[in-house]
Amino acid sequence: MNRVVHFEFDVENPERAIKFYSEVFGWQISNWGGPLNYWLITTGPKEDAGIDGGIMLRNQRDKNLGQGALNTIEVSSVDEYIKKIEASGGKAITPKMPIPGVGYMAYCKDTEENVFGIMQNDPDAK
Repeated sequence: MNRVVHFEFDVENPERAIKFYSEVFGWQISNWGGPLNYWLITTGPKEDAGIDGGIMLRNQRDKNLGQGALNTIEVSSVDEYIKKIEASGGKAITPKMPIPGVGYMAYCKDTEENVFGIMQNDPDAK
C-alpha cells in the first residue's frame, strides 16, 4: 500500500501562515534553504503517527495545481506510477522533477480532477 507522506499549503504571506500554524497547532516551521522559497512543517515527533508538510508561495505553484492543500503519496517509482495513473484514467500535470537531496516528484490529477503529488525517495536526486 502507498501512504500519504506529505502535504502542502500555498500561501500569499508565509510569515502570517507560519505564525498562524505555529500558534494554533504548535507546529515547528523552518525555511528549507533550497532553490525555492519553501518552508518545512514538522507536525510532531517522528515516532508519533502523522505526516509533515510544507508551505510555498502561491505564485510559485504551477497554476494547473490549483489552490489549497495538496497531499503527496510516497511511491516506489514516479515513472511507474505515472503510467499506472494514466492507465486508470488520471493524468500527470507536471513532469517528473528532482528535489535535490530528497527524491523525485510529479503532480497528477485523478479522474475527478483532484490534484495530488507522488514522491519517490532518492537522496541522490539532483
